[in-house]
This record gives sequence, C-alpha cells and structure tokens, in this order.
Amino acid sequence: MTDITLPPFKEARDEIFKERMGPALYPLFEKFLARVLKHLGFPKPTRTQIDIARYLQFGPQQGIIQAFRGVGKSFVTSAFVIWLLMKDPDYKIMVVSASKTRSDSFSHFVKKLINEIPECQYLKAGPGQRDSNVMFDVGPCAASDSPSVKSVGITGQITGSRADFIIGDDVEVPKNSFTAIMRERTGELVKEFDSIIKPLPHTRIIYLGTPQTEMSLYNTLNQERGYSLRVWPAEIPKNPGVYRGNLAPFVQDMIDRGLRPGVAVDPERFDGEYLRKKQFSLGRSTYTLQFMLDTTLADSDQYPLKLEDLMVMGLDPKQGPVGMAYGKDPRYAINDLQPVGFNGDYYYQPMFISKDFASWQGTVMAIDPSGRGKDETAYAVVRQLHGRLFLVASGGLHGGSTPENLQELADIAKRYQANAIVLEVNFGDGMFGQLLKPYLTRTHPCSIEETRAVGQKERRIINTLEPIIQQHRLVVDRRVIESDLHVEPRHSLFYQMTRLSALPKCLQHDDRLDALEMAVAYWISQMEVDETNAAEDHRQELLDQDLEDFINGGPLMLQGVTQQVWGHQQDRGGDGLLGRFNL
Repeated sequence: MTDITLPPFKEARDEIFKERMGPALYPLFEKFLARVLKHLGFPKPTRTQIDIARYLQFGPQQGIIQAFRGVGKSFVTSAFVIWLLMKDPDYKIMVVSASKTRSDSFSHFVKKLINEIPECQYLKAGPGQRDSNVMFDVGPCAASDSPSVKSVGITGQITGSRADFIIGDDVEVPKNSFTAIMRERTGELVKEFDSIIKPLPHTRIIYLGTPQTEMSLYNTLNQERGYSLRVWPAEIPKNPGVYRGNLAPFVQDMIDRGLRPGVAVDPERFDGEYLRKKQFSLGRSTYTLQFMLDTTLADSDQYPLKLEDLMVMGLDPKQGPVGMAYGKDPRYAINDLQPVGFNGDYYYQPMFISKDFASWQGTVMAIDPSGRGKDETAYAVVRQLHGRLFLVASGGLHGGSTPENLQELADIAKRYQANAIVLEVNFGDGMFGQLLKPYLTRTHPCSIEETRAVGQKERRIINTLEPIIQQHRLVVDRRVIESDLHVEPRHSLFYQMTRLSALPKCLQHDDRLDALEMAVAYWISQMEVDETNAAEDHRQELLDQDLEDFINGGPLMLQGVTQQVWGHQQDRGGDGLLGRFNL
C-alpha cells in the first residue's frame, strides 16, 4: 500500500496553533479511528477505512471522497472531526448535507462519541456554552460567535457562518439532481462554501458522496474547480480508465500487481461472495453506481441519443448521395471535431458513400418559437433523400418575435430553399406564424404547417429521434457541428441531444433539440421507404431515361451504370448492355 506523501495540513499552520497542540495523544488519525471502533465494539479498521483516514489527515485542502456503499466514509469522517478538536479545540467545523436530518445525525453522532469515550470527555461543553445536538461547543474552546460543530442542510442558512473545515456529506442526491435546473442550483449553493471557509492555509473543504451521472456535482468540482478526487470501488474494475486517474493508490497498486478484475478491494468489509450477491439483488446498473462508482453504464442507459450513431459529412446544397453505409470503426472516427457527448462518444463519417448523387427530394424548416426570456427561437433545416434525413442547419435566435428575428428566419428558409415551414403553436397559440407570414411572402413564399406538441416533451423527442438516429438514418452536415461548437453548452444542439433523458425537465434548455424533433417528425412518413430499394429504383430510373433518350436518337450516357458493368457485359461475348435489353 502506498502512503500519501502530502504533508499534514497541521504543518502549514502558524506557530500559535502549534503551541496550542501540546503533546499529541494520537499523532496519527488512523490510530484514533481504531480506538473509536474498539469503543463501539467493532474490529480494527479495514484497509479502505485506513486509506480514507490517511487521505483525511494528509490529503489536500479541497478533496472529494467516493467510496463504495457501506464502507463507512461518514463514520470515519465523524471520528476525524473529534480528532481535529482534540488537536485544536478552537477548530470550527460545519457539516452540510442535502437534508438537514442527515447533517444533524452526523453532528449528533460526533457529540455522542465525545460523551462516551473517556479520553474525549474533556471536550464536552461546559456551562454557558452551546450544547445542542445540531450546534455545540467543546469545553476547552475560546469564546466565539461560531460553534465548534454545526450541521445545516444545503438549502438552510449557511451565509454568515465561518468554519475551518467544511464537510459536504452527500450534498448531491437523486432528489436534488434530477434536472439541469436542480443541478445548477446545487452547484450555486456549494459555491457559498468559499465565503464560509476562513482564508487560511490550514482550512479545508471535503466532500463525501456517490455520483449519480456524468454530470454529477463531484465531477464538476473535480474537472472545473480543481478539487482532488479519490475513488475506492468495491472490487478491482475491468476498465480502470473510466476513473480518469482518480483511483485510490492502493487499488491501483493491486491492479499493477496483476490482480484480476472482480477481486474484492476490501475483503475485510465485503468479500467477493457478498459482492456477487449484492450485484444480483441490486441489479447491474445500481451496483455499478453504488459499489463501483462508475457512471458510464448509467449514462449509457439513461441517455439514449448518441453522437456515435450519427453520420457526419460535408453536404452539397443541391444534391445528396444516393447510398451510404455506416461503420463504427476507429478509422472513420472524426478526430478534428470535438465531441460534446460523454466519454467515448465520437462523431463518425460514413464508411461508404455512393458515387451517384440525386437532387434533394424535399427540405423542411422547423421552428420552435419562444418569448423574450432565456429560451431561444430555435430552428432546424432537414432535407430528405431516399429514406435518409440530412440536417443542414440548426440554430437559435434570442429576443422572441422581433422583426430582425422574423426576417432572419425568412432568410434562412430562402437560403436552404425550404419547401415548408413547420411551427409549434403551443407558444402564442399560432400567433408566431401570423407574424412570420409577411416576411416569408416577401422573401421566400412557402407553406406553413402548424403542429401542437402533446404529452411529455422528453419522451416525445426520444420516441421520434431514437429510432432514426440508432438506425443511422440521420446525416449531419459537419458545418452544423462546427457552428454548434461555438455556442454556450446549454444551448448547443448536440449537448442537448446527449443529455436528454426520459426524466421531466432534465434539460434547462431543449429548444434546438425540439426543433430537430419537429423536422424529423415531418419526414417520418417518408422513412418507411427502404433506402436500398430507393437507391436501386433511382438507378433504374436513370437507366430507363438513358435508354429512352438513346432510342430517340440521343447518346447512350449509361447513367447509374458503372463502366465495370458495361465492360462485363461486353466480355461475355454478347451484344453488351444493348443486347441485354433486346435493343
């Protein structure tokens, strides 16, 4: 097992603090943890509990602890709180949880241990000191406006408090992370920690929790705000790469020594047989989240629309390929387009594109109107050819139905020669269409078809788009993706696409995705045409026309027939293609 070599935070404190410490009864926290477990009648700490204890004592100022369910990370941290107060009675600690009940249980357990363990009883509150289960002082502390230990809920009164150590114990739970708005709100609430924490070298913020999805608050803290993340899964993972280098060192050491995937990381706590039973009783997805702390399976199941199922290529304004073939092969991955999906979800180009091209069979522009708020008036332009759909434009306009926006939409319809405009009438009861008509009349006369969305929006979008995308029948012009990369992520079409789940209001903004769904739904009736048969029919039409022209005295151009086929007929010694058709 590799010990963490970072210096203890206490060494960074000033000389006054060092003088207060006095002789250390338990210089190592793991020794005190063993004492607490003995008092409670439990065996000695397991290897994972010892590793967590070392991370708490010697770890960084800003850290995240993710350990498998049942290992006792909250219990170990409760003991660490007492150890800190033994070292410095003037230390101020705040415990924050998603629910006030959970944080109160944490502080109550700390107080109970102080009252019961003989060598800790000198920390009991004295006369005139705060002494409730949710806010209390320790006996030797100096007078202060902040209690020694305080518990609050994440939505409670945090502002105005001061602390040396903040513990975020499960501040993110399914109940407050269902939707983008909820996740954003939680993210804003925890930013208040930076105002509460004292600006001193010894202060710390440590989160304890289990991620729910790739969009977890903990991943945001790790990837965007510089928090150190340490992960202790229940067993050696099959793919250590999903943890992005954040595996606990002793787990990585087990992997380096050649221990096979599936071996229990902490058999003193849960052996392999117990873990197999857990996996069977919980199901693979729940086990993967709660015991393996791997979000990739959950993301794969929860978010059905994948970038990898699209085909991406440059498209011609006037015609498209008659036939295409999809192939998910690294050779066809597009490496110069940054994907906005989850890990391993890349854009792919077709592995085959027919040499035959045909004029587009139709172009529709779908518009999702909005007011003057943060939502966009979104649009999508989708073309159709032989059973495939081609997304050639996507975007959004802020400001609602201003004259400038109405003219811009009319200009877009003209630029792509839209045959029809599809409008959602839920907003404004069709008023937007009436406002748009004069601009279309002047710029690009075309029909307007109104549609009314019914049912839950998220399920409707998935039901429309998932079959089309998974069958690789949606082709995207790479210019659409290039433009989308410059958009704020929440307004990005492909960000919305990859983050859509069946949960209500899972996205803060879904305007561009909604517009795409309307355009695709318009063409659904055409999708019953088998694309292979359609391509063959197209080639036969070209050939029939060519032969008819030849009969009428024109040249034989052999459209839709390759020279290889023509030569093959000649090599057979017959009359070539003409003989085949009895001409």
